Amino acid sequence: MNMEDSKYQRAKKRVAALRGFYVHLVVYVVVNLFLFLINITASPDTLWFYWPLLGWGLAVGLHALRVLGFGGLSGAAWEEKKIRELMAKE
Repeated sequence: MNMEDSKYQRAKKRVAALRGFYVHLVVYVVVNLFLFLINITASPDTLWFYWPLLGWGLAVGLHALRVLGFGGLSGAAWEEKKIRELMAKE
C-alpha cells in the first residue's frame, strides 16, 4: 500500500467516524425534543425529560471527544504527529 492509499484509507475512516457522530447528534436532538413534547403535554407538573437528555448528552459528549479530539490531544493531527515521531525513532 503506498502513501496515497494510506492517506485515502485514513481519510475514509475519519469521514465515516464524523458521519456516525453527526447521525448520533441528530438522533439525540430529535428524540429529546420528542421526549420534551411528550413530557410537557402529558405531565407538565412533573418534569422528567431532562434525565434522558443529561444521560444521553454525556454519551454524545464523549462521542464528540473521541471523534473530534480534545484540544489536539486525541485528534487525527495528534495521531499523525505521533506516527511520524515513532517512525523517526526507528
